[in-house]
Amino acid sequence: MKYSIILLFLVILTIGCNDDLLNTSPKDNFSDLTVFDNISRVEQQVNGLYASVKNGNFLGGRSFVYHEVRAENFLNETANVVTGFSVWNHTVRPENVNDVANYWLTAYLAINRMNVFLEGIDKNGDKLKSQGVTDQQLNQFKGEARFLRALSYFNLMQLYGFPFADGNGSKLGVPLQLKANVASGDNNLERAKGSEVYDAIVSDLNFAEENLPLTRSSVYYSTVRAVKTAAIALKTRVFLHMLKYDEVVKEANKIVSETAPFKSNLGIAHTLAPTVAEAFTTPFTHPERIFNLPFTTQDLPGNQNSLGSYFNPGPRGVGDFSLNPNGLINDTLNWPNIDDRRKFIFFNSSNNKKYWDKFPTGPQNTDFVPVIRYAEILLNLSEALVKLNGNNAKSLSLLNTVRQRSKSPAHKSFNSATELLDAILIERQIELFGEGFRGIDLQRQLKPLPGKLNIAEVRFDSPAYLWPIPTIELATNKTCVQNPGY
Repeated sequence: MKYSIILLFLVILTIGCNDDLLNTSPKDNFSDLTVFDNISRVEQQVNGLYASVKNGNFLGGRSFVYHEVRAENFLNETANVVTGFSVWNHTVRPENVNDVANYWLTAYLAINRMNVFLEGIDKNGDKLKSQGVTDQQLNQFKGEARFLRALSYFNLMQLYGFPFADGNGSKLGVPLQLKANVASGDNNLERAKGSEVYDAIVSDLNFAEENLPLTRSSVYYSTVRAVKTAAIALKTRVFLHMLKYDEVVKEANKIVSETAPFKSNLGIAHTLAPTVAEAFTTPFTHPERIFNLPFTTQDLPGNQNSLGSYFNPGPRGVGDFSLNPNGLINDTLNWPNIDDRRKFIFFNSSNNKKYWDKFPTGPQNTDFVPVIRYAEILLNLSEALVKLNGNNAKSLSLLNTVRQRSKSPAHKSFNSATELLDAILIERQIELFGEGFRGIDLQRQLKPLPGKLNIAEVRFDSPAYLWPIPTIELATNKTCVQNPGY
C-alpha cells in the first residue's frame, strides 16, 4: 500500500470510532534497526502480522459480514452506514470510509507489514543465524508471512477485482504490492490482472506449505498460527475460484482420506466435530478448525466489527442484520427442521424477528473467527470431483458426511451431475451460513447477488457487482484505474 495513504489512514483512524488498527503492533516496539536483532523480537513481529490481519475492519469481522449481507439471507435493521447498510443495499461509493476505504487500507497496511517483515528476514538472516537460528526457522517465519499475504490478497480480490471466471483471469485484479514500501515517493502501481494476483497467491501458499510446520506446541497454537495443512486447505479454496478443479482435488487429497469417515492423516488430525455446535464452542480448538483468528476480552475486534455484534440482537450485540424469512431459512426441503444447524436460529421476542446465533459469546464478542474449517474442504473436494467426473460416489459421500453430521437425511442418489452439484452448493449455503461464503460463492460462478425486500438483484455485468477502488487510493496512485460504473 502507498506510504502516504497509510499515514493519512492512521490519522483518520485516530479520530474515528474504530481505533483498534492502531493497537495491532506488538506491545514492545523497537526501531527498525533492532527489530531483527534476535529471535524473540522476530517472534514479536510475527505476532504483529497476525494482529494486522485480524483487525476488525478486515478479517477480524467485517470481511465475513460484507460477503453475507451482499446476498439475500439477511435484512438490515439499523440503516447504519457505519455497519454495512450501504453494503447491504449495494450503494457503496469510492469515497465511503467505513467500508470501501477502511477495508482496502487495512488490507494493504497488513500486506506492507508482511513485505517489510520478509525483506527484514532476508537482510538480517546472517545475523540471526550467527545466534543459532536455523534456515528452517527463518523459512518458517517467512512461510507464515506469505500465508497471511496470500490470505489478504485473496480477500481483496473478492470485493475489488473481477471474478476469475469473468475472462479466465484476464480482467483487472488489484495492485500487486510484493515489495516493502517504507518511505514516501512514487505511489503509482497499476492494477495487476486477476490471473497475476492469483498466481502470486498460489506461489505464496506453495512456499508456505513447504516451510510451515506440521503442528505446533499445542492444539491452540496449531489453529491460530499457520501450519502446513492451513496452506493446503486455503489452496483448495483458491483453486476452486480459479476453476482449476484438478488442483483442488490434488490439494484436498493431501488432507482428506480416500473414504469415510473423512479425516486428515497429515500433521493435525483434522476431521468434523461430532456436532456442529462443538465446532463453534469455546475454546474453538477442535481440529475441525483449521485456521482461526482468536480474540480475548483484552484483545477484541471492536464493538462495531465483531460477527456477534452484527448478527445478534441486544444485549449480546447490536443486531444490525436479522434473518430474511424468505431466504435460505425458508427452505425446509433442503434444510429440514430436524437439522441441528437450525439451532443457530434465534427468535428475538422483543421485535418478533429471527437472528443468527452462530457467534454467541457476547456482549464482549470473543468468538474466534473461523477462517478455514474442515467442512469447507470436504465440500470443496466434493464440488471439484463433480466438475471433473460428473455424478460420482465420492462426491456424494463427502456431501452426505457434512449433511448427516447435523442430522439431515442423506441424499440417496442423483439423476445427473447437475442435480448433485446443485445439492452441494445448497449444502455450502447451509453449512457455511454466516461465515462469509455466500457472496463469494455466487461471484465465483458469475451468478447474480439475489434481491431482497425492495433491493433488486445485482447481475455480474452490473457495476455494483464489484466494489469501487477507494477515492483515497486514486488520489495518489495515478495508474490505478477505477472499476466500471463508478
